[in-house]
Amino acid sequence: MIQSTPDGNRPTLAETFAELARLVHSQPGLDEVCQAVVDAATRLVPGCDHASIMLRERGRFRTAASSDAIGSRVDELEREVGTGPCVDAIETESYQLDADIAEHSRWPALAERVLAETPVRGMAGYGLLVDGRKTGALNLFSDTPGALTAESADAGVVLASFASVALGGSSSHEEARTLSEGMASNREIGMAIGLLMAAHGLSAEEAFATLRKASSHLNRKISAIARELVENEGVHPPSRE
Repeated sequence: MIQSTPDGNRPTLAETFAELARLVHSQPGLDEVCQAVVDAATRLVPGCDHASIMLRERGRFRTAASSDAIGSRVDELEREVGTGPCVDAIETESYQLDADIAEHSRWPALAERVLAETPVRGMAGYGLLVDGRKTGALNLFSDTPGALTAESADAGVVLASFASVALGGSSSHEEARTLSEGMASNREIGMAIGLLMAAHGLSAEEAFATLRKASSHLNRKISAIARELVENEGVHPPSRE
């Protein structure tokens, strides 16, 4: 489990990923990896109050891990209704977001149940692919409308990328080279962070902040910035001509 720092503050990005990396290196079971990822999500992703990972196994969905009972309940409701950010993230392999489910939700049947039975007011889902298979989704839930922002999405996509690699390692102990093109941009973000750290002596948190700043300055997606940086071998983030 990802622990808070001794002074009670949220762990840094570098501390979180270092602890996750140590866990994966110990070759734990699948559900243990999932639990570590959802615990990290509530500490790492701004606006995330609850998190879960739902996996599809033999055509059926199950919650492999949840940060708490609320995350588990939202997953259960989504399975009952048959639609929502988790299911759509798995089926479409794309990021799903409904920052305020009380306002014209993309999933009205699910939103009605969630609003009535939980404090959740915003939901997001990231597809997880292992060995090219649509395995499941990392789900983030917020109790505050609009709290899942672009900053949340950036942090979540890095964590989802790590989760896909970690799940692949826990099930087959192979490298992430077999991940499908659907996760390519997420992987490139992780690679770009590593390149910036090596080239400029940055911490993981500083490297991610550099990517985010370049994305905002250039008005381009962070995945596009990461891709260009990887192609330039991490010398510097792209800038305006």
